[in-house]
Amino acid sequence: MRRCLVLFVCLTLFWSGITFGEGSTVQNPMGVPAGKFPGQWDLQEFEKLANVTLTFKENPDIAKYNAMIVGNPPLPPVKDRIPEEALVLQPYFEIGRYGGRLQGHSGATEAGTSDILSLRHVNLVRISEDYKSIKPDIAKDWEWNDDYTEIIFTLRKGHKWSDGQPFTAADIEFWYNDLVLNPQIYANPPSYATHAGQPYKVEALNETQVKFTFAAPYPGFLLFYATAYVQPFQPKHFYEQYHITYNPDADKLAKEKGFKDWAELVNVFYGNSDWKDVPSPMLKGFFDFDEPTLEAFIVVKDTPNGRFHVPNPYFHQIDTAGNQLPYISEIEETYVPDLEIWKLRITKGQIDYKTQAMLLEDYPLFKENEQAGNYTVYLAPAPGNNQWYSPNTTVKDPELNKIFSDVRFRQALSLAINRDEINELIYLGQGVPQQFVPIDPTTTNLPTQEDLEYYAKYDPAQARKLLDDMGLKDTDGDGFRERLDGSRLAIDLFHSNQEQSPRMHELVRDYWAAVGVRVMLKEVSSDEYRARTNNNDGELATWGGSDTNPWLILTNALVFTPPFGGYFTTGTGYGWASWMQSGGKEGVEPPADIKRLYELSDEFVKYPLDTPESNRIGREIIDIHLRNLWKIGTVGSIPLPIIVSNKIGNFSPFQVWSPAYWAYAYRPTQWYFKE
Repeated sequence: MRRCLVLFVCLTLFWSGITFGEGSTVQNPMGVPAGKFPGQWDLQEFEKLANVTLTFKENPDIAKYNAMIVGNPPLPPVKDRIPEEALVLQPYFEIGRYGGRLQGHSGATEAGTSDILSLRHVNLVRISEDYKSIKPDIAKDWEWNDDYTEIIFTLRKGHKWSDGQPFTAADIEFWYNDLVLNPQIYANPPSYATHAGQPYKVEALNETQVKFTFAAPYPGFLLFYATAYVQPFQPKHFYEQYHITYNPDADKLAKEKGFKDWAELVNVFYGNSDWKDVPSPMLKGFFDFDEPTLEAFIVVKDTPNGRFHVPNPYFHQIDTAGNQLPYISEIEETYVPDLEIWKLRITKGQIDYKTQAMLLEDYPLFKENEQAGNYTVYLAPAPGNNQWYSPNTTVKDPELNKIFSDVRFRQALSLAINRDEINELIYLGQGVPQQFVPIDPTTTNLPTQEDLEYYAKYDPAQARKLLDDMGLKDTDGDGFRERLDGSRLAIDLFHSNQEQSPRMHELVRDYWAAVGVRVMLKEVSSDEYRARTNNNDGELATWGGSDTNPWLILTNALVFTPPFGGYFTTGTGYGWASWMQSGGKEGVEPPADIKRLYELSDEFVKYPLDTPESNRIGREIIDIHLRNLWKIGTVGSIPLPIIVSNKIGNFSPFQVWSPAYWAYAYRPTQWYFKE
């Protein structure tokens, strides 16, 4: 009886391909056994367990959308576009239907845009919904050797790029050996592309298998590609026409297109595809095609005002009734830099999904307008989300550097902050006042309560004493201290509203003013903020986020060493980082604690979490960070809002709020419009 029911379900037809069908869902599995990875199967595995042969169906407008992808040929039947080993996703609640335009918004071309990017993003693997395990996506499976120095990925047979060309292991080998390791593309390989100070070895074993070999054990490698936007594949068939290794006339071709040489041309494409979130309007008109991708949606319009996306006609995912995903037909991403306009658009129901850059202090506003805006606002826990400040210890101003380099100054700033008041006024009492620690205290047991209270008690009297002991005096009687040389002390704090509340910065400014430290606030775009900070032009850095999450630190551990974060969440110490990276030829020689952190960071990533070796190393890293206070924490474990239109089906509340892919872990390709 069960077999007959499943067979009937999986053969149910859509009316014109757009109405509801029936099939196995998470809520109602209909007797289909779980496979190796809960909630998903490879096609052959699903058909065997369900004892069916699926009939494939497609978006009825897919030919129209394919025509919008510049350079794509006419489409073959859907059965010839889906991989032979397609990924079958089990929808959460029901089989969806095709159609609809999802309205989203971002701050600018690269300001809060990764939220929308997460709706189309893919990688070899993805983190699971509970952030406790890893599941396949582009890759079919993987296998480690015993000591975590080799991993072999198996790809899906018959997988194709969005232009219909085969996707194979050669595309991964090309990405690494011909792009990442090419000095004309990267002067030095990016940090994610090396381990134990050495590049990987990447080799295609055959069309569907590729092997990565590391100089030392690297158990966090898989976790990195489950939680980072870097994609370890690029379309070789597309790039080789412009790459000097494969086309001797590549320089000539590049100059005909207005580029200096082949590398500049390739960098324009690769700079856009490696992050998949950088504007590329200049490419339109230069080329009569769109760059191939494996993602769920393809950007077919990119302007200063926003982006427009259509479905990838060769996408590798299907549902349990044989419908090619995604269900949603279009995504319109509009750039809205003004935070107040964001709020207005949300409360009026003009945004279908948003979580990035949403602030807890606005939760009451969103909650009050749920019914009028026809949306639901959820709160999700955000492990590692500690809001922090970081004086630039290698700031270019020599007199300011003397002050910032004295740990007593950082201790004083920390003691002057009233974290309990910030938590109540800004975070509605939902966060945890605490000091910054480089390993998340909510998902690991390493940080102690004593660590979280280190110089985190509100004690302005002690803060004033520390500043007095440093020799920072108010010599002119205006209530603010002067520098050690007697000149005016005024510290610039540039900040963005992308991840933090401007009201919090105003509170902190006033706390520091109360102990005699003048801070000048200026709100800028996240692009400008990051440009200043990453160029070592900032005096105070500030951000939040989840760099300290174990699934991030086990891969790169960027938060352990200067500049204590990646490009998007950077902190301080660029001069130290430059000195270490150049072998002492550039920058500023760091203190012994910094040099030790580099050693510990290299060791930490060699061991799985919660092993004796990992805990020993992690404990020393925490101790070094606390005694130096390079980052001054305020409030952590802050739950954050998620806005979702009630028109969207198959949405399941986020179990974890994290910049590691935002919605990607929650299978947004199965979202659909119910009306």
